[in-house]
Amino acid sequence: MVQCEMCGTETQSPNTIKVEGAELDVCDECTDFGTEVKTQDASSTSTKYSTSSSSNDSSSGGSTTASSGSSGGGGGGGSRRDMFDEMDELVQDFDQRIRSARESAGLSQSELADQLNEKASLIRKLEHGDHLPSDEVQRKLESELDIDLTEGAGEGDTEWDGGSDVGEYTLGDVVERKDS
Repeated sequence: MVQCEMCGTETQSPNTIKVEGAELDVCDECTDFGTEVKTQDASSTSTKYSTSSSSNDSSSGGSTTASSGSSGGGGGGGSRRDMFDEMDELVQDFDQRIRSARESAGLSQSELADQLNEKASLIRKLEHGDHLPSDEVQRKLESELDIDLTEGAGEGDTEWDGGSDVGEYTLGDVVERKDS
C-alpha cells in the first residue's frame, strides 16, 4: 500500500498527477486536484513539459525524469535571486507623509488631485491609509510633493541585531514573546 501524497490515505493504486508543476502520487479522490500525467505512451507524443523534441525520441522514461527534475523548485544553482530583494517598499507612514506634504504645500485634497490628474476621493483614501498607491500614483505624488514614499531595498536587513555568536538565527531571535 502507498500513501497518498496529498491527503495521506492509504491506496492500492496511486494515480500520478501534476499540481503546480510538481508530480504527485495520489488516491482516486485527490486526482481531481491536478492534471493527470499520462504514462509512457502519452509522454512520448506530448511536448508540453519537455524542453526539446529530441529528448522525447530517445527514451520516454528519461524525458519524464528530466522534466520533473527541472520543474522542481528545489535548491541548486544559487544564481536565482528573489525579485523582492531588489524592490523598494512603501513606507508604513505613507498616509501621514502625503497629508503633511500636501498641507505644507498649501493644497487642498481636490487641488492636489487636479494637479495629479486623479480623483479627490483617491487622495482622501490615501491620506486615511485606506488605500495603497499604485506605482504610477506613487511616482506622481513623490514628484509633485517632493517626498519619498519608499524604503530602500534591504534597508531593514542592515539594522538586524539578533542571532547567536556562531551567526545562526533561530525563531527565538525573531519572535517577540507576549508573556515576557
